[in-house]
Amino acid sequence: MALAMGEFVKMHGLGNDFVIIDARDAPVDMPRTRARAIADRHMGIGCDQLILIEPSTRADIKMRIWNSDGGEVEACGNATRCVAALLSQPSISIESGDDILTAERGDADITLAYPAPRFDADAIPLAYAMDTLAMPVAWGPLQAPVAVNVGNPHIVFFVEDLAAVPLASLGPEIENDPLFPERINVNVAEITGPSSIDLLVWERGAGLTRACGTGALASALAAITTRRVTSPVAVSLPGGTLRITWDGQVAPMITGPATFVYRGEADWAAFG
Repeated sequence: MALAMGEFVKMHGLGNDFVIIDARDAPVDMPRTRARAIADRHMGIGCDQLILIEPSTRADIKMRIWNSDGGEVEACGNATRCVAALLSQPSISIESGDDILTAERGDADITLAYPAPRFDADAIPLAYAMDTLAMPVAWGPLQAPVAVNVGNPHIVFFVEDLAAVPLASLGPEIENDPLFPERINVNVAEITGPSSIDLLVWERGAGLTRACGTGALASALAAITTRRVTSPVAVSLPGGTLRITWDGQVAPMITGPATFVYRGEADWAAFG
C-alpha cells in the first residue's frame, strides 16, 4: 500500500500507536520540532512514535522512527510489525537503524526476525564497563538489572511484585542517569511462570507505554539468558501479549498483531 503526498496512516501494536508516512516517492523533511508537534496528542495528530518509510539500498524499505519527544531512535518492534502489515507483502526486509529485520505475515499476526542481542557494555552503551547480566547498581527498590541492546538499548529489572514498582517516577530518573550516555529504555518484569512474563516499560523519549516490542524482546532474552524462563516466552503488557522465541542460536523472533486505525491527510509544513 502506497500513500500519496500528505497522507498518513494511524496504526497501533497492542496500543503502542504510530503515525506512518510513506516517503518513498516524495521525501518528507522531519526536524525534531516537527516530529514532536505531529506526535502531540492535543495540538497534533498524536502518537507514541512517528514513522517514515523511505527507500533503502540494503533492504526492501527503510524505516525511520521519532519518539514523541522529537528524538530519532533506532528501533521499534511494534512499529515494524505495523509497517510490514501496511505494505501487505508475505515477506519483507526492513532497514531499521543499523539492522536489517525480516517480517513474515501470518493469518492474524506478524513475526519479526531480529539480529542476535548484544550484552556487552559498549553496545548499550554504558559510561563504564560492568557485568551487564547483573549490574551492581540500584534505583530505589530496583536493583541488579540486565542491560541488552536489541537494536536499541534496554535495561531490565526482575521484581517479585510488578504492581508495587513506581515506574512513572523511577522511569525518567533511570532513563536519564549519566550511566547511560544515550539514555535507556527501562523495563520492569515479573516472572509469572516457566515461560511467561508480565512487563511494564518506560520508553526512552516516550514515557510509560501500553506496549513496547523491543522491550518485550529485551526482557524475554534477558530472562532466557539468565535462566529465569525458557523459550517460547509469552510477554504480557498492559496492551496485550507478544510471543518471543529464541534458542540462543538462530535469530530471536517477536510475534504479535498490527492494527489499522484510520487514514488521514495533513500539511506537514503546518507543524513547523
